[in-house]
Amino acid sequence: MFPRCLLGGVWLLVLLISGCNARKWDYEPLAISGTSSDVKLIKIEPKIERIGRGEFAVSGMIEWNFETTNETMLEAFVYRSQTGEENDYKVLPWAIPKQTLYEFMDTFYKDVTMKNIKHCSNCPQFTEKFQPPLPKKTYVGDKCVIDGDGLPDIIPPGYYKIIVKGFGPNQPTWGGTGIFKITTKMF
Repeated sequence: MFPRCLLGGVWLLVLLISGCNARKWDYEPLAISGTSSDVKLIKIEPKIERIGRGEFAVSGMIEWNFETTNETMLEAFVYRSQTGEENDYKVLPWAIPKQTLYEFMDTFYKDVTMKNIKHCSNCPQFTEKFQPPLPKKTYVGDKCVIDGDGLPDIIPPGYYKIIVKGFGPNQPTWGGTGIFKITTKMF
């Protein structure tokens, strides 16, 4: 009797330890696109790549050719659908409110985006405060797989649409849209 209880306790401990701080969801990118009102100033070309059975990555390039200022703004919206039908999407409170690009760099970018793309891109990396402006250069992501660092551990299954918009006075309007299917991770 005692060995069974001990074995059960050890098994429970292993499950608890292995489950700590691990995301309980998987994702499949279904569509991704970028837009720009002036491709000479900013050109966005994302793409989805299959890297294995049931494994996907996002690659792409952003040619950033304009000077950012304190008036360069960014905002993002997240929508969820149970079915994936366009008329079924409902806005979620997971949004990035309209803010300056520099505020975004010091918050969501540093806490989530940078952690998830630092291994696969030449996007800015910093530890303290972002030092403006955003350098004019071509940023490249190569087979970026999001591990979920900084994102919720539990996300309800369904279809998610993320829309990012950037804009500012005398600047191009730019952005991107991604659609992802979220499933519950079994193990």
